[in-house]
This record gives sequence, C-alpha cells and structure tokens, in this order.
Amino acid sequence: MKIRIESSRIIKPFYEHTPPPSTTSHIPLSVFDKVTYAAQIAIIYAYHPPTPPNTAIELGLRKALAVYQEWGGRLGEDEQGNRVILLNDEGVRFVEASSSSTLDQVMPFKPSPSLLSLHPSLKDVKELVQVQLTRFTCGSLVVGFTAHHTVADGHSTSNFLVAWGQACRGLRVNPLPLHDRTVFTPRNPPLIKYQHKGVEFMSKSKKEHSLNEVHHISEDVVVHKVHFTVEFLANLKAKASSMNGNNKPYSTFESLLAHLWRVITKARGLSGFESTQIRISVNGRTRLNPKVPNEYFGNLVLWAFPTTKVKELLQEPLPHATKLIHDAIAKVNNDYFRSFVDFANTKAKEEDQLVPTADMNKHILCPNIEVDSWLRFPFYDLDFGTGCPYMFMPSYFPTEGMMFLIPSFIGDGSIDVFVPLFEDKLPLFKKTCYSLDLLED
Repeated sequence: MKIRIESSRIIKPFYEHTPPPSTTSHIPLSVFDKVTYAAQIAIIYAYHPPTPPNTAIELGLRKALAVYQEWGGRLGEDEQGNRVILLNDEGVRFVEASSSSTLDQVMPFKPSPSLLSLHPSLKDVKELVQVQLTRFTCGSLVVGFTAHHTVADGHSTSNFLVAWGQACRGLRVNPLPLHDRTVFTPRNPPLIKYQHKGVEFMSKSKKEHSLNEVHHISEDVVVHKVHFTVEFLANLKAKASSMNGNNKPYSTFESLLAHLWRVITKARGLSGFESTQIRISVNGRTRLNPKVPNEYFGNLVLWAFPTTKVKELLQEPLPHATKLIHDAIAKVNNDYFRSFVDFANTKAKEEDQLVPTADMNKHILCPNIEVDSWLRFPFYDLDFGTGCPYMFMPSYFPTEGMMFLIPSFIGDGSIDVFVPLFEDKLPLFKKTCYSLDLLED
C-alpha cells in the first residue's frame, strides 16, 4: 500500500467560547495512570464517501482538544520530580496523506504491516495524540489515530473520539469529561488486603531479566483475524453455561475468552504441567463504591489473572475455563481496587525498585495470553458529519498472545478477534477455533 504524506504539522486547541486557560499548570498522574502501559496505541477507521473536508475534521479536533486539554499537553515532571501531564497546549500531530489506489484495492483490511502506513509512527513520540487522514482515489477516507495510554484508558479515549465527532458536527461536547485525578486517596491507615507485588507491580531486575528471554523472533508471528457469528456465540455461551444450574449464564465475553484460551493453548502445544494465565482488563468505574462517573477522564483499569495448568484447561470441559475467568474478574471488586490504591500510595513508593507489570515491549506472551476487549466502547460513534465509520480496527500489533476483541462492522452483534500467534501454530488454531467439541474428543 503506497501512501504519500502531503503534510505533517502540529495543531493546537481552539478555544471557541472561552479564553485560553493557563499553559503553565499540570495534572498529576494517578496511581492507575502510573501502572498502565506507557506506550502509544493506534486504531484505524474507514469511511465511505462523501466525507467532510480535512479542514472541517481538523477544526473539530482543535475544538475537542480545548475540552480535553490533556491530549494537547506533554508528559513531564513537577518540581518534586513527580510524573505529571503538562497542560502546555503544545498540540498534537496532524498528518494529511493520500493513496493512488481505491480503498477496495486494499480491502478487506486484514492484519498486516501495511496498516502501519495509515497512522503516524509510534516510536519516540512527544505528542500525546497523533492523527493521520488518508484520502483514496474513490473518495474514501481512512483515519489513523494514536494516543498515549498513560493519559487515558480505552473508555476515556473512546469518549474523546465521540466528542471530536460532536465538535465536527457543530455540537457542544456532551457529556463533559471529569478531569480530577486526585480522587483516589489512600485510606488512613492503609488497608492492603491483597497481594499486589507480582500482580500489578514487579521488581525491576525481574522485569529486565524477562525482557532478555527471547525464544523466537517476532517475524515468526502472524496476526490472524477470526470472525465469530452471533449464532456461534450463542451456542458457545449455552455450552459454557451448561453446568451453571439456576445461576445466571456466563457472559458472551467470558464464554468466548474461555474458548479462545483453550484453542490457543492447544495450538501452542504446551506441556500439560505448564501454567497458563490470561491478563484481563477490568474497568473500575463500575467496581468502585461510590461509583466513579463514566465521564472520568484518565486510566481506571486493573486486571484479573485467571490461572491454571495446561492439562487441566484442556481436559476439563469449557464451563471449567469459563468459571475460572468469571471468578477471577469478580474478585477485582471495590475491596481490591481500594487495596491497590493503598498499596500504590504506600508500599510501592517505599520499594524503589518496583515497576509495572503492564508492558508493551514484551513481544512473546506464551504460555500466557492478554486480552484487550473493545466490545463496550463507542468507537463506531465517531461521526464527523457524514455518518459513522463502516469499519474500525486496531493497528498491526504482532505481540504473540495479545488479542483484541472488537464488535464486527457488520453490526449484528458478531465479534472479530485479532489473534497473534507463531506462524507454525496457526494451522491447528484455524482447525479448532470454530469447533465446540474437538478439544474434548
């Protein structure tokens, strides 16, 4: 896919109805910001014509940045050396590009390195947001969007994207974001009920050692996109919940994740005595008591880690794996979030050598899995004025074992999953991923 860059520049917030705020203030990072992935994440949208001109999309972005001032700032430190977001309005990267082909010629967008040309590079980036508008000869538009995860989680980022669309359509941003990141205060005295060292935090020396262990090269990894129909998901959910008795059925997410955990583990050909776990994001907005409003802007995610032996995962039926996932997620409750806040504000500060376990630099997760579920985010609601995107997907992230779950652009409740695996493991994955019974034969 040949993409020609027409222009690349910095654009700054446009304060339409209010005087510009101070550009010398800052927002301290919360304990949730500090423990998440310190990396840029990229997503890609595709729009059929007609689409608004680039100038209209740019103006909408500048208006949205006036409401979400953090994105136009920079990461830095305050006078005491604490990590903060500098609200200096230095702006975001805005790239205009074109292609000499039609969008149909590069469709369907399957995961491949060519996707990387549809958004700005993620390496050594000062800007906290980058946008690339790529025009195709058929009139279609692809929007590549990158954002720094330290500033906001997927929930908050999707709210910003919706706000960008509202601003493009001449609407006031609604709802307005809540910017106060100081609301997560530790209890006095702290009450640390759970183990957080080795879960959200690990020793710096252990992390450096694990990064040096490379068993394969990442060129061996391919990202496979698999589509699960509504009918398949319903059958899977029924099978996963078949031993629940009168209890509430497991969710579609829990059922699908249990199925994928087993299929991927079987495809990897791991030893039966090896342990395997999944890292699952859990949104704290609905877990904390009192609840944190959905409009809270920042990171508010911890993780569940269901773990088992490979032999047990594959020999026990699907409901067993689903229950492991369900129970692990349920444990990440208000008590757990409060315990984490207390630990991160006290013990984690006392032990200088603790670093987050969340890491985008690890390219091989085997025997483990990580899942990023975007099923509940309103990513499809980014409407610049001529309609919603007809397709949305993550960029190319060839990290073995890091899956993305997104709603299919078909819009019927079906799900697309992006599964990065070693190429030699893919045939067995393809053979088993649509079977409800093969693992138990």
